[in-house]
Amino acid sequence: MPDLYVSWSDYHQKIEQLAAQIYESGWKFNQIVCLARGGLRVGDILSRIYNQPLAILATSSYSGSGQQQRGSLTFSHHLTMTTENLGSRILLVDDLVDSGITLKETIPWLKEHSDSPIEDIRTAVIWYKACSVVAPNYYVDYLPDNPWIHQPFEPYELMNPEDLVAKVSHQLGV
Repeated sequence: MPDLYVSWSDYHQKIEQLAAQIYESGWKFNQIVCLARGGLRVGDILSRIYNQPLAILATSSYSGSGQQQRGSLTFSHHLTMTTENLGSRILLVDDLVDSGITLKETIPWLKEHSDSPIEDIRTAVIWYKACSVVAPNYYVDYLPDNPWIHQPFEPYELMNPEDLVAKVSHQLGV
């Protein structure tokens, strides 16, 4: 299976499709938790559309050249949020579910670290790969061949400030 390349336009359209799918399900939630880094943009847009508070949990499991080597999962020590307590009905979002380990391990982490009871947690991603050990509740694309997904923000992972200055200067004709 060839790699999947996603433009900014396609990326935003898929987030909108995900938002519509969640709405059409009729499920009501009172908190969005996004997994950083990949779920930040998804969580931000869903939070704006639904006017629900956004909490951020930083996780990391990829490293190496192009961030394509899966390693052990690391969680931040704290959940970042602007509400006093975590909501009781949580929509847990990420950009994709690859192995499924992150979603699988995040749910008990949230339950263990919440100061208030959690009634329900549902998961939402743009891409659901067949190799995942968990199935998300909501997803836009099921990928049976498990392609590597090249998202539109990835060029920034290979850019440093000097490269950015050169790019901006070139664009401005400086």
